[in-house]
Amino acid sequence: MRTVPPRTRPQRSAALVAAAAALATTAVLVLPHTATAAETSPVGFGAGTTGGGSAAPVTVSTLAAFRAAVAGNTAKVVRVSGLITLSGQVDIGSHTTVLGVGSASGFTGGGLRIKERTDVVVRNLNISKPVAPADGITVQESTKVWIDHNSFSADRTHDKDHYDGLLDVNHGSDHVTVSWNTFKEHFKGSLVGHSDNNASEDTGHLKVTYHHNHFSNVYSRIPSLRFGTGHFYNNYVDGAETACHSRMGAQMLVENNVFRNTGVAVTTNRSSDVDGFANLRGNDLGGAVTEISRVGTFTAPPYGYTAESASSVVASVTSGAGAGKL
Repeated sequence: MRTVPPRTRPQRSAALVAAAAALATTAVLVLPHTATAAETSPVGFGAGTTGGGSAAPVTVSTLAAFRAAVAGNTAKVVRVSGLITLSGQVDIGSHTTVLGVGSASGFTGGGLRIKERTDVVVRNLNISKPVAPADGITVQESTKVWIDHNSFSADRTHDKDHYDGLLDVNHGSDHVTVSWNTFKEHFKGSLVGHSDNNASEDTGHLKVTYHHNHFSNVYSRIPSLRFGTGHFYNNYVDGAETACHSRMGAQMLVENNVFRNTGVAVTTNRSSDVDGFANLRGNDLGGAVTEISRVGTFTAPPYGYTAESASSVVASVTSGAGAGKL
């Protein structure tokens, strides 16, 4: 089934198809920074995010203690020990690092919200089953955010709207890196830009990098990007109906990823009144189709990184992504 049916589109011109094919086979530009599964600072649009930095860590194991520990905007490092049940979301202050202890700590039933904040790091957490209207993590009107080595999950036995997004970025947020996470068993993975009607707030913002993430049996929104600029590289997508979705004039560079058991790897012409833009290079589509109605201009991200060959992505991501892998 499809959550939203595609709009009918005229046949693409031969020139447009040729341009897209040329971009899909363009050699990858290798830049100075090499990504590893144990990075100590973010690569991508979120570069420079430090969170709580070297602040003395505080370890919490209850919801009340966690709420108190992450409040306010002074520098802080909060370690979460054990699995905490949530209803709704907990607001995280600026200059904060939230770090799970071991491989089984985190939150279930709800999630975290980073709203009107800056400089936040979230790492090594299990975040599961965020009952709507809560997302696993919401980044809203915020800048400099690093989401790294977390395990997001739900289930697909409930209706598609029972849970909300696993990770949503909206309302003009900026400079976000999403790296080395797993996203599993969900309908609506990661939405960037919540509405077609929010151009005045979102245009020129919503710059997000996704790298070395594993999306397993996530139906769609991997990610869905409106208005912003997205770099999606070295990710492993397995079991999607529709993966990367660029819309409302968004610019997306899709580079050296692996797609398996996926219907549509990249689309620019679904669900919104205005198409998006996409450039593809170095991907292993695994039989998935692409729907590129507009080839974009975003081909050179403004930061140093290395995109490893698609041939090594599955091994890198399955061994390094998720909680417990730091």
